[in-house]
Amino acid sequence: MPKGRTVLAFGIALAFVGTATAVHGTAGHGRSTNSASSASRALLAAAGGLPSPERPAFVVGTPTRLRKGETSARFAPVKREIEAHRRPSWSAGRVAELARETPEGTTNIVLVLAATTREDGQWVRVRLPVLPNGQTGWVPRRVLGGYQFVHTRLVVDRDRFTATLFSDGHTVFRAAVGIGRPESPTPRGDFYIREKLSGFGNPFYGPVAYGTSARSAVLTDWPGGGFIGIHGTNEPQLIPGRISHGCIRMRNDDILRLSRLMPVGTPLTIE
Repeated sequence: MPKGRTVLAFGIALAFVGTATAVHGTAGHGRSTNSASSASRALLAAAGGLPSPERPAFVVGTPTRLRKGETSARFAPVKREIEAHRRPSWSAGRVAELARETPEGTTNIVLVLAATTREDGQWVRVRLPVLPNGQTGWVPRRVLGGYQFVHTRLVVDRDRFTATLFSDGHTVFRAAVGIGRPESPTPRGDFYIREKLSGFGNPFYGPVAYGTSARSAVLTDWPGGGFIGIHGTNEPQLIPGRISHGCIRMRNDDILRLSRLMPVGTPLTIE
């Protein structure tokens, strides 16, 4: 018998036994007790033949504690062009426009720093990839896509010519780098990894390149100029040192190793 019919039959039998017990109860207390006991035994025997319940569609997992020192940052894609405001209000002054795509044609993302709820909905404060560096602005939450989270953070030390990647506060990568020359310096500040590119036809950029939200007021090595990239090189002998137009260069083996560890959306500090 199909499972649905089995359950239905069991319900009918249960109702029948209850009715029978009530009827027998009017005939006498002793007879009612004996009849109920027989019916209970019959029910238990019938229940033993029922199929096992289906596995639930959702099972609550066992709670786990966050690891000590665990950290995360969140970012989101820009779903439609929007002007970022100085405060979470349509009437506040405008800071900059956010596009849906980067100049390289990848999905534009923003690092989300804070959120607040107002009468007209939720607003979020995001880091902006504009000049002057370090600017933030508020946009309605609905113009962004779903949040994604990362546990990594990249720190570039311009004095020591090093790049260090942290994961939940633990060092997982370190390498020597080349940075901008004095006339085209790599800017200091807090930024984020905006995109990841590969397949360059020009060996100048090496096998992998990251686009960041950092900007330079002068021409950089990045295609189109203006943005600070992190990429490989065809002149590894120049690293470490002040060798670029602002971009951060790594030996190709190092940038390949970093590409396996650092996701897009990672916060970047250049100090």
